[in-house]
Amino acid sequence: MDYPLLNAFWTMCLIFLWVLWLILLFRIIGDIFRSRDLNNWAKTGWLILVIVLPFLGVFIYVIARGHGMSEREVAQAERQQKQLQAYLKETVATGDSGGGHADALAKLADLKKHGDITEEEFQKAKAKILA
Repeated sequence: MDYPLLNAFWTMCLIFLWVLWLILLFRIIGDIFRSRDLNNWAKTGWLILVIVLPFLGVFIYVIARGHGMSEREVAQAERQQKQLQAYLKETVATGDSGGGHADALAKLADLKKHGDITEEEFQKAKAKILA
């Protein structure tokens, strides 16, 4: 078996380019589905183009809609972050693992600070919450 080092190098380069193209193809398919400004027929057309003529379809998509890919990805990440924060806020507020206690103690501290309750009432309420 004679397989020179240069051939091994070119084989690795081709494998790298093939993997890179596959990653780009899947990102483009994901972008097609994520895009809210395309109707269903346009999405179907882009998918057919990308699947039937993969290399040409990928290059045409990048030229035609590549400028907005990063914007759509950032918008998706922001939506997911907001959903996560809303979920965490809801979970912590309704959970029994200290989140509700912290809120109640903060409200008590505000009442005491504004003079609505005395120090003695504050201590009693605090002991009741922490019990």
